[in-house]
Amino acid sequence: MQITGLTRVFVILGDPVAQVRAPELFNHLFRRHGVDAVLVPAEVAAAELAHFVSGTLAARNVDGFWVTIPHKAALLPLLKSCDERGRVAQAVNAVRRDADGSLHGALFDGLGFVRALDHFGVACAGARALVVGVGGAGSAIAVSLAERGVAELALHDVAPAAAAAVAQRIRSAWPSANVRVADTSDPAGFDLVVNATPLGLRANDPLPFDAARVAPGAAVVDILMKNQPTPLLLACQRQGARVFPGYEMMIQQASAYLDFFGLHALARTLEEDASEVRRLIHDTETKPA
Repeated sequence: MQITGLTRVFVILGDPVAQVRAPELFNHLFRRHGVDAVLVPAEVAAAELAHFVSGTLAARNVDGFWVTIPHKAALLPLLKSCDERGRVAQAVNAVRRDADGSLHGALFDGLGFVRALDHFGVACAGARALVVGVGGAGSAIAVSLAERGVAELALHDVAPAAAAAVAQRIRSAWPSANVRVADTSDPAGFDLVVNATPLGLRANDPLPFDAARVAPGAAVVDILMKNQPTPLLLACQRQGARVFPGYEMMIQQASAYLDFFGLHALARTLEEDASEVRRLIHDTETKPA
């Protein structure tokens, strides 16, 4: 990749950032399609986030941020505005500087997730869905599932108050949504079960729920970007469930990121054919940690 004085710079913020795959994906796209831009990772502690954001955006060739854990919610107070999904989920994973210098945020995790379900042939409408873990990504997924009209949406988190707050915001945005807080992570009786927790990143992690309780034929998605297929997916597959990896969610939201940052031609190219990106992500994400 040739970087010049004209190269536009984007930064992906996280703590840690060793696990992020977005630079591999987007820098490949920029290079392959002749876009003079680069995405670089920055490991920023929570205490330094506001200072880093304001200082970095003082550079006029820095156009915005990709955002990952744990900063998806923490960036909200720094924004002038954000899209509806971000407002309801209270999280963003993209931030740009608009022409007037103000910051605008958006949330694409949930959009990428439901587009991934479309790609896999998993129906949302009429499904009974359980989301385990309602951090930034889990909240985003819950919001987009409600937007798609699932018949029932159950949210479980180790912090029940967090799940209750997400459920309440969803009801306020979509009064007809059938959303509730689940006391346990029991997947029995659900058509769609989502692991949106970090459990599975480490070899000694427990499973986020009992795979033996998953109904045969149910769809199970583990949104982890590493260690695919995860121990959870392997266990659920043995029970007869249909299992799907998390990296498709990244692929399906890539065009939304590009549109958000004004790279519309590249976004259209990716929407027409994502096979190149899918091969790239598959080759990197299926490697053991």
